[in-house]
Amino acid sequence: MAEKEKPKEKPKKKPQAEKAQPPAEKVTPKEKPPAEQAQPPAEKVPPRLREYYFTECVPRMMQEFKYRSPMQVPRLAKVVINMGLGEAIQNIKLLESASQELAAITGQRPVVTRSRRSIAAFKLREGMPIGCMVTLRRTRMYEFFDKLVNVVLPRVRDFRGMSDKSFDGRGNYTLGIKEQIIFPEIDYDKMDKVKGMNITVVTTAGTDEEGKFLLTLLGLPFRR
Repeated sequence: MAEKEKPKEKPKKKPQAEKAQPPAEKVTPKEKPPAEQAQPPAEKVPPRLREYYFTECVPRMMQEFKYRSPMQVPRLAKVVINMGLGEAIQNIKLLESASQELAAITGQRPVVTRSRRSIAAFKLREGMPIGCMVTLRRTRMYEFFDKLVNVVLPRVRDFRGMSDKSFDGRGNYTLGIKEQIIFPEIDYDKMDKVKGMNITVVTTAGTDEEGKFLLTLLGLPFRR
């Protein structure tokens, strides 16, 4: 018998050669612009009143009180501005506006002061907010005192000088201001109420005589 013919195998298709892909372009990083030359920080200008203290006040006080060393000469230690608001018990918004005004005047965020004891006659409970205060030192202290002496006090109506009876016996001086509008930072149109404040100038003087002489040299006008 004749052998059956085997079915012819279909020829396998030759794999097509992969198309040659063009070489990938090298991605070069973008050139960064030359870094700007670092500029040195601006030099801080020392307060004018501080320079005046060391150049003018220290030699005169050493001559007046016969100090042996410049370190013995009294100097300003701090300035405390306190604004009391008894009406804040009934209207807390007065305290918010007072804090904003005091921050604008001093350039420093004030601290809220609270009552230390309860007084039933004034409907006051212990721990209630009744005012705000700011303590200034170093640069801000000199800048504020300079502004107080040369800008604020001359704006007081019928100003005849400060009383020399407000010393505490250790060279510290306290003065009261009835209206905050004498400060140039206060906008009269946006003010809700006239508020007063107490300003305490703390010095390192041991006596009132030394403290008064120091404040006089720094420009605080005392009544004659």
